[in-house]
Amino acid sequence: MHVLAQLAGRLRVFALTSHPERADDLRRAGVVPLVGDLDQPRSLARLRGLAAWTMMLAPPPAHGPEDTRSARLAAVLRRPAVRLRAGMTRSPQPCSGQRHLQHALIVAKPAWTGARRPGAPRQWASQQHLQARPAQRLVYASTSGVYGNVGGARIDETRPTHPQTDRARRRVSAETQWRALGPDRARMARGFQTDMAPWRSTILRIPGIYGPERLPLERLQKGLPRLHPAEDVYTNHIEIHDLARCVIAALWRGKPQRVVHAADGQELSMGDYFDAVADASGMTRPPRQSADEVRAAVSPAMWSFMNESRRLINGRLVKELRVKLAHPTVESALKDWYPGA
Repeated sequence: MHVLAQLAGRLRVFALTSHPERADDLRRAGVVPLVGDLDQPRSLARLRGLAAWTMMLAPPPAHGPEDTRSARLAAVLRRPAVRLRAGMTRSPQPCSGQRHLQHALIVAKPAWTGARRPGAPRQWASQQHLQARPAQRLVYASTSGVYGNVGGARIDETRPTHPQTDRARRRVSAETQWRALGPDRARMARGFQTDMAPWRSTILRIPGIYGPERLPLERLQKGLPRLHPAEDVYTNHIEIHDLARCVIAALWRGKPQRVVHAADGQELSMGDYFDAVADASGMTRPPRQSADEVRAAVSPAMWSFMNESRRLINGRLVKELRVKLAHPTVESALKDWYPGA
Protein backbone atom coordinates (compact mmCIF):
# COMPACT_ATOMS: atom_id res chain seq x y z
CA MET A 1 0.00 0.00 0.00
CA HIS A 2 2.91 2.37 0.62
CA VAL A 3 4.05 1.94 -2.99
CA LEU A 4 0.49 2.51 -4.17
CA ALA A 5 0.28 5.75 -2.20
CA GLN A 6 3.42 7.12 -3.87
CA LEU A 7 2.21 6.14 -7.34
CA ALA A 8 -1.25 7.66 -6.88
CA GLY A 9 -2.09 9.97 -9.75
CA ARG A 10 1.01 8.97 -11.71
CA LEU A 11 -0.13 5.62 -13.14
CA ARG A 12 -3.37 3.77 -13.66
CA VAL A 13 -3.32 0.92 -11.19
CA PHE A 14 -4.82 -2.58 -11.32
CA ALA A 15 -4.74 -4.90 -8.31
CA LEU A 16 -4.92 -8.69 -8.52
CA THR A 17 -5.79 -10.01 -5.07
CA SER A 18 -6.65 -13.49 -3.82
CA HIS A 19 -9.13 -11.97 -1.35
CA PRO A 20 -12.31 -10.61 -3.03
CA GLU A 21 -13.29 -8.90 0.22
CA ARG A 22 -10.34 -6.53 -0.23
CA ALA A 23 -11.82 -5.06 -3.42
CA ASP A 24 -13.39 -2.05 -1.72
CA ASP A 25 -10.17 -1.20 0.14
CA LEU A 26 -8.22 -1.38 -3.09
CA ARG A 27 -10.70 0.86 -4.88
CA ARG A 28 -10.38 3.41 -2.11
CA ALA A 29 -6.62 3.26 -2.62
CA GLY A 30 -7.16 4.25 -6.24
CA VAL A 31 -6.70 0.87 -7.94
CA VAL A 32 -8.90 -1.42 -10.02
CA PRO A 33 -9.13 -4.79 -8.21
CA LEU A 34 -8.95 -8.12 -9.99
CA VAL A 35 -9.23 -11.54 -8.34
CA GLY A 36 -6.33 -13.93 -8.81
CA ASP A 37 -3.81 -16.02 -6.89
CA LEU A 38 -0.09 -16.68 -7.32
CA ASP A 39 -0.71 -20.21 -6.09
CA GLN A 40 -3.27 -20.80 -8.86
CA PRO A 41 -1.47 -20.66 -12.24
CA ARG A 42 -4.64 -20.44 -14.34
CA SER A 43 -5.62 -17.20 -12.62
CA LEU A 44 -2.43 -15.56 -13.95
CA ALA A 45 -3.04 -16.31 -17.64
CA ARG A 46 -4.53 -12.85 -18.24
CA LEU A 47 -1.13 -11.29 -17.55
CA ARG A 48 0.46 -12.79 -20.64
CA GLY A 49 1.72 -10.00 -22.89
CA LEU A 50 0.09 -7.36 -20.70
CA ALA A 51 2.61 -6.01 -18.18
CA ALA A 52 5.53 -3.90 -19.33
CA TRP A 53 6.56 -2.87 -15.82
CA THR A 54 6.47 -5.32 -12.93
CA MET A 55 7.05 -5.03 -9.21
CA MET A 56 7.08 -8.47 -7.59
CA LEU A 57 6.74 -7.99 -3.84
CA ALA A 58 5.07 -11.29 -2.93
CA PRO A 59 6.89 -13.53 -0.43
CA PRO A 60 7.73 -17.11 -1.35
CA PRO A 61 5.54 -19.94 0.00
CA ALA A 62 6.27 -21.04 3.56
CA HIS A 63 7.66 -24.44 2.58
CA GLY A 64 9.81 -26.09 -0.05
CA PRO A 65 13.26 -25.36 -1.52
CA GLU A 66 12.05 -23.06 -4.33
CA ASP A 67 9.82 -20.03 -4.80
CA THR A 68 7.01 -21.55 -6.83
CA ARG A 69 5.11 -18.24 -6.86
CA SER A 70 7.92 -16.48 -8.69
CA ALA A 71 8.20 -19.47 -11.02
CA ARG A 72 4.52 -19.26 -11.96
CA LEU A 73 4.55 -15.53 -12.56
CA ALA A 74 7.83 -15.65 -14.48
CA ALA A 75 6.43 -18.41 -16.68
CA VAL A 76 3.62 -16.07 -17.71
CA LEU A 77 5.74 -12.95 -18.13
CA ARG A 78 8.50 -14.59 -20.18
CA ARG A 79 6.03 -15.59 -22.89
CA PRO A 80 5.51 -13.25 -25.82
CA ALA A 81 2.18 -11.70 -26.65
CA VAL A 82 -0.19 -13.76 -28.81
CA ARG A 83 1.48 -14.49 -32.14
CA LEU A 84 -0.58 -13.41 -35.13
CA ARG A 85 1.70 -14.21 -38.04
CA ALA A 86 5.40 -14.34 -38.84
CA GLY A 87 7.19 -11.25 -37.60
CA MET A 88 4.21 -9.79 -35.73
CA THR A 89 2.77 -9.93 -32.22
CA ARG A 90 -0.31 -8.57 -30.63
CA SER A 91 0.26 -5.50 -28.51
CA PRO A 92 -0.78 -5.44 -24.85
CA GLN A 93 -3.96 -3.82 -23.60
CA PRO A 94 -3.91 -0.01 -23.85
CA CYS A 95 -3.42 0.80 -20.20
CA SER A 96 -0.89 2.24 -17.85
CA GLY A 97 -1.00 0.78 -14.43
CA GLN A 98 -0.12 -1.64 -11.71
CA ARG A 99 -1.40 -5.05 -10.70
CA HIS A 100 -1.28 -6.36 -7.17
CA LEU A 101 -0.77 -10.14 -7.00
CA GLN A 102 -1.32 -10.85 -3.29
CA HIS A 103 1.66 -8.62 -2.42
CA ALA A 104 3.00 -8.35 -5.98
CA LEU A 105 2.69 -5.32 -8.19
CA ILE A 106 2.70 -5.40 -11.99
CA VAL A 107 2.97 -2.09 -13.78
CA ALA A 108 2.09 -1.80 -17.46
CA LYS A 109 2.71 1.21 -19.68
CA PRO A 110 0.80 1.89 -22.92
CA ALA A 111 2.26 -0.20 -25.71
CA TRP A 112 -0.05 0.63 -28.65
CA THR A 113 1.74 2.07 -31.66
CA GLY A 114 0.43 5.27 -33.14
CA ALA A 115 -2.65 7.29 -32.21
CA ARG A 116 -6.07 5.73 -32.04
CA ARG A 117 -9.30 7.58 -32.68
CA PRO A 118 -12.43 6.61 -30.75
CA GLY A 119 -13.95 3.60 -32.49
CA ALA A 120 -10.92 3.07 -34.72
CA PRO A 121 -9.52 -0.49 -34.97
CA ARG A 122 -6.54 -1.41 -32.83
CA GLN A 123 -3.14 -1.22 -34.50
CA TRP A 124 -0.56 -3.96 -34.44
CA ALA A 125 3.14 -3.57 -33.74
CA SER A 126 5.40 -4.30 -36.70
CA GLN A 127 9.01 -5.50 -36.52
CA GLN A 128 10.27 -1.94 -36.81
CA HIS A 129 8.04 -0.79 -33.96
CA LEU A 130 8.99 -3.73 -31.76
CA GLN A 131 12.69 -2.98 -32.19
CA ALA A 132 12.06 0.50 -30.83
CA ARG A 133 10.07 -0.65 -27.81
CA PRO A 134 11.74 0.04 -24.44
CA ALA A 135 12.89 -2.78 -22.19
CA GLN A 136 10.36 -4.55 -20.00
CA ARG A 137 11.14 -3.64 -16.40
CA LEU A 138 10.92 -5.80 -13.29
CA VAL A 139 11.75 -5.16 -9.64
CA TYR A 140 11.91 -8.11 -7.25
CA ALA A 141 11.88 -7.55 -3.49
CA SER A 142 14.30 -10.07 -2.01
CA THR A 143 16.01 -10.17 1.39
CA SER A 144 19.51 -9.60 2.74
CA GLY A 145 19.13 -13.00 4.42
CA VAL A 146 20.48 -14.60 1.23
CA TYR A 147 24.01 -13.83 2.51
CA GLY A 148 23.64 -15.81 5.72
CA ASN A 149 25.95 -15.00 8.62
CA VAL A 150 29.12 -13.16 7.56
CA GLY A 151 30.36 -12.36 11.05
CA GLY A 152 29.53 -8.67 10.92
CA ALA A 153 31.57 -7.98 7.79
CA ARG A 154 30.79 -5.00 5.56
CA ILE A 155 29.49 -6.38 2.28
CA ASP A 156 28.33 -5.01 -1.05
CA GLU A 157 26.19 -6.62 -3.73
CA THR A 158 29.11 -8.60 -5.20
CA ARG A 159 29.24 -10.83 -2.12
CA PRO A 160 28.27 -14.42 -3.07
CA THR A 161 25.02 -15.64 -1.54
CA HIS A 162 25.22 -18.26 1.21
CA PRO A 163 21.69 -18.88 2.49
CA GLN A 164 21.52 -20.76 5.78
CA THR A 165 17.77 -21.15 6.17
CA ASP A 166 15.08 -22.59 3.91
CA ARG A 167 13.45 -19.16 3.85
CA ALA A 168 16.63 -17.62 2.43
CA ARG A 169 17.10 -20.49 -0.04
CA ARG A 170 13.67 -19.81 -1.49
CA ARG A 171 14.68 -16.17 -1.97
CA VAL A 172 17.83 -17.20 -3.84
CA SER A 173 15.64 -19.42 -6.01
CA ALA A 174 13.42 -16.44 -6.82
CA GLU A 175 16.36 -14.14 -7.55
CA THR A 176 17.79 -16.68 -9.98
CA GLN A 177 14.50 -16.95 -11.84
CA TRP A 178 13.99 -13.20 -12.15
CA ARG A 179 17.56 -12.44 -13.22
CA ALA A 180 17.29 -15.16 -15.88
CA LEU A 181 14.12 -13.61 -17.28
CA GLY A 182 16.06 -11.28 -19.58
CA PRO A 183 18.21 -13.97 -21.26
CA ASP A 184 15.23 -16.35 -21.42
CA ARG A 185 13.16 -13.70 -23.20
CA ALA A 186 15.96 -13.04 -25.69
CA ARG A 187 16.19 -16.74 -26.57
CA MET A 188 12.42 -16.94 -26.93
CA ALA A 189 12.45 -13.92 -29.23
CA ARG A 190 14.87 -15.71 -31.54
CA GLY A 191 12.67 -18.82 -31.43
CA PHE A 192 9.61 -16.79 -32.45
CA GLN A 193 11.68 -14.95 -35.07
CA THR A 194 10.56 -11.60 -33.72
CA ASP A 195 12.12 -8.84 -31.66
CA MET A 196 10.40 -8.69 -28.32
CA ALA A 197 11.27 -6.03 -25.78
CA PRO A 198 13.97 -7.43 -23.43
CA TRP A 199 13.44 -7.78 -19.69
CA ARG A 200 15.47 -5.62 -17.34
CA SER A 201 15.37 -7.11 -13.85
CA THR A 202 16.49 -5.34 -10.67
CA ILE A 203 16.79 -7.27 -7.41
CA LEU A 204 16.37 -5.32 -4.17
CA ARG A 205 17.89 -7.08 -1.17
CA ILE A 206 15.91 -5.73 1.76
CA PRO A 207 16.90 -5.94 5.45
CA GLY A 208 14.64 -5.42 8.47
CA ILE A 209 11.68 -3.17 7.64
CA TYR A 210 10.45 -0.85 10.35
CA GLY A 211 7.82 1.88 10.57
CA PRO A 212 5.33 3.51 12.96
CA GLU A 213 3.30 0.28 12.97
CA ARG A 214 6.30 -2.04 12.60
CA LEU A 215 8.30 -1.59 15.77
CA PRO A 216 9.21 -4.41 18.24
CA LEU A 217 6.93 -3.00 20.93
CA GLU A 218 5.31 -6.34 21.74
CA ARG A 219 8.73 -7.92 22.12
CA LEU A 220 9.76 -5.16 24.52
CA GLN A 221 6.55 -5.58 26.51
CA LYS A 222 7.33 -9.27 26.96
CA GLY A 223 10.81 -8.39 28.21
CA LEU A 224 12.53 -10.82 25.85
CA PRO A 225 16.31 -10.60 26.27
CA ARG A 226 18.91 -9.17 23.92
CA LEU A 227 22.47 -10.36 23.46
CA HIS A 228 25.45 -9.27 25.53
CA PRO A 229 27.54 -6.65 23.67
CA ALA A 230 30.37 -9.15 23.16
CA GLU A 231 27.99 -11.58 21.41
CA ASP A 232 25.70 -9.03 19.73
CA VAL A 233 25.17 -8.95 15.97
CA TYR A 234 24.91 -6.16 13.43
CA THR A 235 21.46 -5.68 11.96
CA ASN A 236 20.35 -3.60 9.00
CA HIS A 237 17.18 -1.60 8.48
CA ILE A 238 15.04 0.41 6.08
CA GLU A 239 12.07 2.58 7.01
CA ILE A 240 8.89 1.45 5.27
CA HIS A 241 8.18 4.70 3.39
CA ASP A 242 11.81 4.89 2.31
CA LEU A 243 11.51 1.32 1.05
CA ALA A 244 8.59 2.35 -1.17
CA ARG A 245 10.84 5.06 -2.63
CA CYS A 246 13.53 2.45 -3.26
CA VAL A 247 11.11 0.17 -5.12
CA ILE A 248 9.87 2.97 -7.37
CA ALA A 249 13.41 4.25 -8.00
CA ALA A 250 14.48 0.73 -9.01
CA LEU A 251 11.60 0.57 -11.46
CA TRP A 252 12.66 3.82 -13.09
CA ARG A 253 16.45 3.66 -12.80
CA GLY A 254 17.44 0.06 -12.10
CA LYS A 255 20.17 -1.39 -14.30
CA PRO A 256 19.66 -4.71 -16.12
CA GLN A 257 20.06 -7.84 -13.99
CA ARG A 258 21.40 -5.71 -11.12
CA VAL A 259 21.32 -6.34 -7.37
CA VAL A 260 20.89 -3.35 -5.03
CA HIS A 261 20.88 -3.17 -1.23
CA ALA A 262 17.71 -1.34 -0.14
CA ALA A 263 19.19 -0.47 3.25
CA ASP A 264 19.78 2.80 5.10
CA GLY A 265 23.50 2.03 5.53
CA GLN A 266 23.54 2.64 9.29
CA GLU A 267 25.80 0.33 11.29
CA LEU A 268 23.72 -0.62 14.32
CA SER A 269 23.81 -3.62 16.62
CA MET A 270 20.57 -5.43 17.32
CA GLY A 271 20.77 -4.64 21.03
CA ASP A 272 21.24 -0.95 20.33
CA TYR A 273 18.22 -1.05 18.02
CA PHE A 274 16.03 -2.48 20.78
CA ASP A 275 17.41 0.10 23.22
CA ALA A 276 16.65 2.96 20.84
CA VAL A 277 13.03 1.84 20.40
CA ALA A 278 12.60 1.27 24.13
CA ASP A 279 13.99 4.71 25.01
CA ALA A 280 11.86 6.51 22.41
CA SER A 281 8.63 4.72 23.37
CA GLY A 282 9.20 5.06 27.12
CA MET A 283 9.53 1.33 27.71
CA THR A 284 12.08 -0.57 29.77
CA ARG A 285 15.21 -1.73 28.01
CA PRO A 286 15.30 -5.52 27.67
CA PRO A 287 17.86 -7.46 29.73
CA ARG A 288 21.15 -8.56 28.20
CA GLN A 289 21.94 -12.25 28.35
CA SER A 290 24.29 -14.79 26.82
CA ALA A 291 23.63 -16.32 23.42
CA ASP A 292 22.59 -19.64 24.98
CA GLU A 293 20.12 -17.91 27.29
CA VAL A 294 18.65 -15.79 24.52
CA ARG A 295 18.28 -18.78 22.22
CA ALA A 296 16.30 -20.62 24.90
CA ALA A 297 14.02 -17.60 25.45
CA VAL A 298 13.06 -16.67 21.88
CA SER A 299 11.39 -18.54 19.03
CA PRO A 300 13.48 -20.43 16.46
CA ALA A 301 12.44 -17.92 13.80
CA MET A 302 13.60 -14.98 15.91
CA TRP A 303 16.86 -16.74 16.74
CA SER A 304 17.56 -17.32 13.05
CA PHE A 305 17.60 -13.52 12.65
CA MET A 306 19.63 -12.93 15.81
CA ASN A 307 22.22 -15.49 14.72
CA GLU A 308 23.24 -13.62 11.55
CA SER A 309 25.45 -10.53 11.49
CA ARG A 310 26.34 -8.32 8.52
CA ARG A 311 26.71 -4.67 7.56
CA LEU A 312 25.22 -3.75 4.18
CA ILE A 313 26.88 -1.13 2.00
CA ASN A 314 24.23 0.88 0.11
CA GLY A 315 26.40 2.65 -2.47
CA ARG A 316 24.36 1.48 -5.46
CA LEU A 317 21.13 2.67 -3.84
CA VAL A 318 22.54 6.17 -3.38
CA LYS A 319 24.63 6.52 -6.55
CA GLU A 320 22.74 4.49 -9.16
CA LEU A 321 19.12 4.75 -8.01
CA ARG A 322 19.73 8.23 -6.55
CA VAL A 323 17.47 7.58 -3.57
CA LYS A 324 17.44 10.25 -0.88
CA LEU A 325 16.27 8.61 2.31
CA ALA A 326 13.92 10.54 4.57
CA HIS A 327 15.20 8.48 7.50
CA PRO A 328 18.87 7.51 7.02
CA THR A 329 19.04 6.33 10.66
CA VAL A 330 16.64 4.63 13.04
CA GLU A 331 17.10 7.49 15.49
CA SER A 332 15.91 10.07 12.95
CA ALA A 333 12.68 8.13 12.40
CA LEU A 334 12.05 7.61 16.10
CA LYS A 335 12.57 11.31 16.72
CA ASP A 336 9.79 12.09 14.21
CA TRP A 337 7.41 9.53 15.70
CA TYR A 338 8.19 10.27 19.37
CA PRO A 339 9.05 14.00 19.37
CA GLY A 340 8.83 14.27 23.16
CA ALA A 341 11.23 11.41 23.86
